[in-house]
Amino acid sequence: MKIIPLHKNYSKLIAKAGNGDRRAQKELYDMFAPKMLGVCRQYLKNIELAEEVMLSGFFKVFTHLCNYNNEGSFEGWIRRIMVNESISQLRKDKKLHFVSEQEIDNTTQHSTYIETELETDEIQKIIDSLPDGYKTVFVLYAVEGYKHGEIAELLQISENTSKSQLFKARKMLQDLVKQQNNLSYGAL
Repeated sequence: MKIIPLHKNYSKLIAKAGNGDRRAQKELYDMFAPKMLGVCRQYLKNIELAEEVMLSGFFKVFTHLCNYNNEGSFEGWIRRIMVNESISQLRKDKKLHFVSEQEIDNTTQHSTYIETELETDEIQKIIDSLPDGYKTVFVLYAVEGYKHGEIAELLQISENTSKSQLFKARKMLQDLVKQQNNLSYGAL
């Protein structure tokens, strides 16, 4: 297996890939596929579906390389494509449902930290158990770092709906983590 060094400056490789150079495209794919599969997996519970969405995303990456203008992070540009593809898949499968809006008081601190000994895969399973609307807003906000205005635009919902989905997701996650911790500690 050939180890490919990661470069901060991909411009030559991107230019080659944009001109249809299959080796350059494969090199970019090999560099970014594992991380981008992780991005897709954050939104999609089924690993096979996440892989399909990632491949579809890379098709768009290679088709639209001419739109990348070497400003900002190339990885961030690819990541945004993967997020959009994942959300499109959720829409296509009609899995994005948002509970009615609820005004959230912005002065209230909405996060409570819970100490846990859970493994990463257990945490992912807990996140996967959230309703898709909660999960999508949670991942966009907490993992991807989107602001509520950006989430609202991306998901075509109001900012207040985004805030309420995040609030409800956090509450549900706290409850689920507490339950899981109780099960873990109860087994000792």
